[in-house]
Amino acid sequence: MNTPSLKTFNSSDNCRSAQPLRHAKAVTFEDTPLRLEQGGELSPVTVCYETYGQLSPNADNAVLVCHALSGDSHVAKHDPEDAPGWWDVMIGPGRPIDTNTVYVICANVLGGCRGTTGPGSAHPKTGKPYGRSFPTVTIGDMVKLEKMLVDHLGISQLKAVVGGSMGGQQALCWGVLFPDMTAGVVALATAPRITNQSLAFDIVGRNAILHDPNFADGQYYDATTSPDTGLAIARMIGHVTYLSREAMTEKFDVNRYQPRDVATGFEKHFSVGSYLGYQGDKFVERFDANSYLALTKAVDLYDLGDSHDELVETFSASDSRWLVISFTSDWLYPPFQSQEIVRALMAAGKRVSYCNVASSAGHDAFLLEQDLPIYGELVRGFLGSMETGCCAAGQAPAEAPIGSRTIFRPDRLDHDRLIGLVPEGASVLDLGCGAGGLLCRLMRRPHGKLVGVDLSEEAIVASVANGHNVVHADLNKHLSQFSDGQFDYVVLSQTLQAVRDVEGLLAEMLRIGKHAVVSFPNFAYWPLRKMLAEEGKAPESSGLLRHKWYDTPNVRFFSIADFEDLCQEKDIVIRESVYLDTEAKSDVVDDPNLNADLAIFVLGGAPLAPAS
Repeated sequence: MNTPSLKTFNSSDNCRSAQPLRHAKAVTFEDTPLRLEQGGELSPVTVCYETYGQLSPNADNAVLVCHALSGDSHVAKHDPEDAPGWWDVMIGPGRPIDTNTVYVICANVLGGCRGTTGPGSAHPKTGKPYGRSFPTVTIGDMVKLEKMLVDHLGISQLKAVVGGSMGGQQALCWGVLFPDMTAGVVALATAPRITNQSLAFDIVGRNAILHDPNFADGQYYDATTSPDTGLAIARMIGHVTYLSREAMTEKFDVNRYQPRDVATGFEKHFSVGSYLGYQGDKFVERFDANSYLALTKAVDLYDLGDSHDELVETFSASDSRWLVISFTSDWLYPPFQSQEIVRALMAAGKRVSYCNVASSAGHDAFLLEQDLPIYGELVRGFLGSMETGCCAAGQAPAEAPIGSRTIFRPDRLDHDRLIGLVPEGASVLDLGCGAGGLLCRLMRRPHGKLVGVDLSEEAIVASVANGHNVVHADLNKHLSQFSDGQFDYVVLSQTLQAVRDVEGLLAEMLRIGKHAVVSFPNFAYWPLRKMLAEEGKAPESSGLLRHKWYDTPNVRFFSIADFEDLCQEKDIVIRESVYLDTEAKSDVVDDPNLNADLAIFVLGGAPLAPAS
């Protein structure tokens, strides 16, 4: 039999084992009962945790990392000889969560089976494991125990709480329950509550455990057998939900009928079957069935609100800065759920950035190296700009790297003029913000709320590193995350010619903003006319319109006169206009439709109806 590539069996579980946690610490709260949201209390209660890096003298550099369902306190290696951690790609010296500068805390969750009080812990009255008598715990209970730990460590405010999946639920909960203690929240691949589809998979997994003949109503700790089959099947079901269709195609299609020869009692006639059997058996070695029941139930009970208005109310007390990250192929925690969080945070007036990372890895993407250049750098930039943001601090702003989908050079003459058109103190939404050059300029003077929007992941990474709040969105689609009249000014700078739905976008700008500011290249500029008329070639100039015909991002070729006609047709009031020659770096007064290569318009009036 041909053995498939080892890559077939790579997963986020590969680094995890049942070996002792050599660097783990534990604290037991003897005299402080943990009162549970579903009723009852736990006392005493123990939390197992690990720390990385050094706590600053002011205790202001602490980052709490919250683990997902199958994780534990061992988030990363402590030294080269240490066992791998479950998030080594993210945490360590020089990593996105850089332990040279931040102090990382990671605790095993309440209900877990790696040192923190859970179903396998001794009941204080009987001395025997809790088993099924362990009370129902919630994500909120986990967070309250983590808060007790943070207090115990002498930390009054966390620089950030970071987590993905179930860990993301904890991070969201920190921002809601303890807003004064949580300066920043980073939530990856998570949701305000799970979908019914995700809930269904958890229910099937729990039933597999509950109906295992060796479950013994949860009191199997002293027995010679345990519910290994049920737990393995539950984990196999879980692994299916962690992968995407694309990831499963890549892993298993080539070797579909060549399963790996692994020692498992589960079906292995197909490559995917031997993979699932292997993962299920490995999981049983290090996890407890009762903990699996407790933790999946906590995930399923988690509910920040089932409507937009409820979510807005939930987030209303938060003063944290937020970073929300989803992954395009994640169907366990679909991107639309992250977008619901972002929309509610925006409506509540909170500082939030969001990126939907293009990934084929599915839900597991946040644990893997595959998409680390985007999600890892988003987290690095977010943490690095947590204080004031590098732009406001006068540092050189980060630029989107070459090869990103930003379409303009950093020397932006129109920014100089735009600044003068937007009053100090105004709130501004910058559409197509790129790395945030205009936002950086606005941050250096008195301003209201400043938010950017871009489609380029690389531009969002740079903008977040510059300390901006930026939302990942396609300008050709409805900007539903923004409310009517939410900003004083909505700016679209040198992007209109690259937009397909011009009428729809202008309508959105006039809905969202009290004023709209639009700048665009003028394709009636005389050198372009001359080039087309005399040389018979596609227009090109050394200034703004420098693109070759075959690589131009411009899909609209229109003039100042064309735009003025559109405004007249749609009853849009032009309140102010500026015309520039970017090659001569000067204003144009005489016949701008001929002599200007760039126009800026400040618009008002009734919103135009989108094209049918």
